Amino acid sequence: MDLKRMGNQTVVFANPPVILASHSVVGPKEGQGPLRKTFSKVWKDQLHGEKSWEVAETKMLQEAMQGAIDQVEFPKEQIDFMLAGDLLNQIISSSFAARQMALPFIGLYGACSTMALSMAVGSMLIDGGFARNVLVGVSSHHDTAERQYRFPTEQGTQRAMSAQWTVTGAGSLLIGKNGTGPRITSATIGRVVDYAERDVNNMGAAMAPGVADTILNHLNDLQRKPEDYDLIVSGDLGAVGLGLAAELLKKSGLDMGTKFTDCGVMIFDASQDVHAGGSGCGCSSVVFAGDIMQRIKIGELKRVLLVGSGALHSPTSSLQGESIPGIGHAVVIEA
Repeated sequence: MDLKRMGNQTVVFANPPVILASHSVVGPKEGQGPLRKTFSKVWKDQLHGEKSWEVAETKMLQEAMQGAIDQVEFPKEQIDFMLAGDLLNQIISSSFAARQMALPFIGLYGACSTMALSMAVGSMLIDGGFARNVLVGVSSHHDTAERQYRFPTEQGTQRAMSAQWTVTGAGSLLIGKNGTGPRITSATIGRVVDYAERDVNNMGAAMAPGVADTILNHLNDLQRKPEDYDLIVSGDLGAVGLGLAAELLKKSGLDMGTKFTDCGVMIFDASQDVHAGGSGCGCSSVVFAGDIMQRIKIGELKRVLLVGSGALHSPTSSLQGESIPGIGHAVVIEA
């Protein structure tokens, strides 16, 4: 499938919702990276006193969402919907966290694109008059994802250089109809793009076409250029996928320049031995809720395009020889 301008994939909000609060919780490896000072809370270990990694991930997501509420002392009874997603089968981290949050729950799955997808759907609910306030939360955990998608962590299997490191982290946003803060002004819903990539150790290659396709259509829909943004950030292609996405866009006549980067590239540095960079739902959620939100608030960034990237496969589909479909969902955040 070739990249082409489709049109009409972008929703421009008549009454742009406001990001009232953000909160991020990460694991120890993420807390040692270059963005360490931007996270709300860093866990000392992967279990955080829980009996399993899966229970720990649920606890992390719950902490992130409660943290966003507590940040602005927001009345919980005024939150109309909780939107959340993760990587685990049947999105159990989100469902079990919702059990504790006791809010009307909409579970979403977009793989690593879930943060952008949740922000888009939450904004549609508010702009459409179906909600006043929504709570968005997204998580991933390195050890739960490795166990489900690849090999048991204890096995110590050698990783390919194109592989990415699933981030242990949870990010949350409180989004409202009224208030003070950055606004979500538009959303572009992506389409599934499949270039027949089958290597589960190269998620960047599988997701890059979907991200490139969404960026191309977003800019075409709004008649904008890359230089109209202070930052265009994917989440998360890693170093391999970022380069491929830029190359695909260049072949389509679009030079992304120096403002195009990736959350998976930002969250770790070379000394942390993560190969191609970070990945997982939690990667873009904590980078956006932490670093990017802080830079918007201090005026460093005026307009940001966040493009969530998702590899829509499962362990079963991979074992049956299916290729890995990719997708990109985008939201624009403006100061």
